[in-house]
Amino acid sequence: MALRQIHHVQLAMPEGREREAVAFYAGLLALSQVEKPPALKARGGAWFEAGDVRVHLGVEPGFRPARKAHPAFAADDLEALLAKLDAAGIEIRRDSLLPGYRRAYVSDPFGNRIELLEACPSS
Repeated sequence: MALRQIHHVQLAMPEGREREAVAFYAGLLALSQVEKPPALKARGGAWFEAGDVRVHLGVEPGFRPARKAHPAFAADDLEALLAKLDAAGIEIRRDSLLPGYRRAYVSDPFGNRIELLEACPSS
């Protein structure tokens, strides 16, 4: 018996801000919004995916953003993604402390920390 992959990442969000979630995760990160199962839809939140990347945002009473814990998403063209986020007014915090990767941190509309990274070509 062994774990084989992460099925999805769950992040919390405040109630009633699904439009902002869609604008960020679908509009800027280019994930597709997917319908939640009917039994879960009434809880609010939103689900997104692209390929093997799945992000579920769930409404949490007394919401507080995750400022340290975070998902890390690998990008095919990090610079293009960062330029798109910058043009949308998203603050980008670059980091060079992980050998072999270019990476940066952003916050979603709710203050959750998101890591974006791309492997550097081997020299």
